[in-house]
Amino acid sequence: MLLQLIIVLIAIVTGARKGGIGLGITGGLGLAVLTFGFGLQPTTPPIDVMLMIVAVIAAASCMQAAGGLDLMVKWAEKVLRKHPQHITLLSPAITYLFTFLAGTGHVAYSVLPVIAEVATETHIRPERPMSIAVIASQQAITASPISAATVALLSMLGGYSISLLQILMISVPCTILGVLAGALYAMHTGKELDADPEYQKRLAAGEFTNQRYRSQEVGNARNAFFAILIFVAATAGIVFFGSMETLRPSFAADGGTVRMQMSHIIEILMLSAAALILVVTKTDGVKATHGSVFSAGMQAVVAIFGIAWMGDTFISGNMATLKGGIEEYVTQMPWLFGLALFVMSILLFSQAATVRALLPLGLALSISPWMLIALFPAVNGYFFIPNYPTVVAAISFDRTGTTRIGKYILNHSFMIPGLITTGVSIGLGLLVIQFI
Repeated sequence: MLLQLIIVLIAIVTGARKGGIGLGITGGLGLAVLTFGFGLQPTTPPIDVMLMIVAVIAAASCMQAAGGLDLMVKWAEKVLRKHPQHITLLSPAITYLFTFLAGTGHVAYSVLPVIAEVATETHIRPERPMSIAVIASQQAITASPISAATVALLSMLGGYSISLLQILMISVPCTILGVLAGALYAMHTGKELDADPEYQKRLAAGEFTNQRYRSQEVGNARNAFFAILIFVAATAGIVFFGSMETLRPSFAADGGTVRMQMSHIIEILMLSAAALILVVTKTDGVKATHGSVFSAGMQAVVAIFGIAWMGDTFISGNMATLKGGIEEYVTQMPWLFGLALFVMSILLFSQAATVRALLPLGLALSISPWMLIALFPAVNGYFFIPNYPTVVAAISFDRTGTTRIGKYILNHSFMIPGLITTGVSIGLGLLVIQFI
């Protein structure tokens, strides 16, 4: 088992270093070693989760192609420029909302340069809003009803009569309050901008001009608005049908009736939304495949395909040994499983892949599904090592140099806000489930 675990970890680390679809395909190579080399029986690939994610990606990509995301960025820019003094609180609220609606944290790229410029113009240290804005975009993944991670969690808890609404009733308020706690800390991070030596050095070198950054113009605001409206309506429909099983369509079956599965509802609504966006806004379907949402989303699908399949196979083939080794500790201190989720997310750089890889073990260890929901924000640990794309982008967009990687690598701008936000979100979740 230890040799197999080494193979799994090598596949994960190698894939993470390669980036892009590397994580998924190295997972496939690791799976080949486990099956052909060690004789483990491969489990069923996570097809349902992958298809749900593909449907969501299709709709979000069409919304982006129709200008929906650009219009949202325009709205965000107006809010930030109107209230620049509150940018450290408004920025995480905006990136959280963007991710909540789109289901992917990569939508934060388009608003990060606006945040950096508005903060600089207002002489507020950009590190403050930039750091917590990135963390908020990650936390919202575990609150979004259409994110790959939430879809994976809902799929795996399907046998416990837990609805999507019940998951959101815990994850949404807990992550919001966690982000607020992180923002309150970020408001007092570092020196004031005018007293920062790196900024003064760049200012003296003439690296700053009076030219203001402006977000991309929206070609057709009417079409962009309709795209947002259709996408939000589909998301609301998913929450509606996911709130109670009795609301879902039923069909005659042998000996009674069966309800439509949530996976099918998500797939149907999102594919329908994608089609309506293209038809109503007259957007070219090929354009949807060229956007950042489609690229990032398909990378997540490939990652889940390879990594989750490899992880499932490893855990299933060694379940007896794993349970015997850690069951006593996890039973006494189930919160330790949250630590495992956090560490695995650092390695995988994907909340969805982390959920899909580790949750089967948590369920096999008889950890309460409510406890697993409370620990859900622990999968947001990939800020820990500062090489995730949104983290790197935030550092690049801050021309003042205040958002940075420290001398010791781990003492970077996102570490403390990320730990506070994640810790508070989990702590509140553990408190909330005591009343359920």
